[in-house]
Amino acid sequence: MSSPGGMGSASGTSSAGGGIPVLMYHSIREHPPRETAGLAVRPGAFADQMALLADRGFTPIPFSALRGGGDLPRRPVVITFDDGYADFHEHALPVLDGHGFTATVFVTTGWLADAGADAAGRPLDAMLSWAQVGEATAHGIEIGGHSHSHPQLDQLGDAALRDELTRNRGLLEDRLGRPVRTMAYPFGYSSVRVRRAVRAAGYDAACSVENRLGGVDDVLAIPRLTVRMSTSLGTFERVADGRGIPLIYLKDRVLTRGYAVVRRTRFAARKAAGRV
Repeated sequence: MSSPGGMGSASGTSSAGGGIPVLMYHSIREHPPRETAGLAVRPGAFADQMALLADRGFTPIPFSALRGGGDLPRRPVVITFDDGYADFHEHALPVLDGHGFTATVFVTTGWLADAGADAAGRPLDAMLSWAQVGEATAHGIEIGGHSHSHPQLDQLGDAALRDELTRNRGLLEDRLGRPVRTMAYPFGYSSVRVRRAVRAAGYDAACSVENRLGGVDDVLAIPRLTVRMSTSLGTFERVADGRGIPLIYLKDRVLTRGYAVVRRTRFAARKAAGRV
């Protein structure tokens, strides 16, 4: 059993987050729109990446397995998808099924194709329907939360933040008929205040981006590794193996650290001006 803020370990592995790659995908599409192109992956490349994981003996586990308390397989990997794009159902799910792989899809409920009266925010591409989300769960895919309208959570006031989190989780649990205890921060943005709200909303594990491996002290800020259009198969292999990650993601991490300072300053200024 892990400590309250840590994660379990398994024979042959280091502690979760201390060597387990948590991969972050978005859209799986041949010709994505401009808004999602940078973080999209072509279907053929995705198929090659999943085949490489299978050939190398990796065993995908759901993101919730990183909460601790259970044994993990010898070479675990976590495969996550943000937002809930329709192309997950068309292109990713058949590939995952073919390998017997699980994954975790973090869904923005207000963006779903048939959100109806609950529609909120501005979807960047065609999105999953509620029926497709349900079908994914039937195929062994874990569903997690990704807020209701995909805002920058760390820039919201307390009431709006609470509504984004509880509405998202409530809709998912009502529709799926099962607990939803994991989530991913939109844009990867969080703060101590946001993480406290996430815990209060009933989530017990959440992921950021950060583009690193390594031990984490907070299961509400588990780092992930970005897979994008420009990720070659050779680079993907090194990422999965945990080789050269600081260099591969050097630019990402420098930008992330710098922007975190900007975001804290921006929120403090807005709060002082009474705008949150």
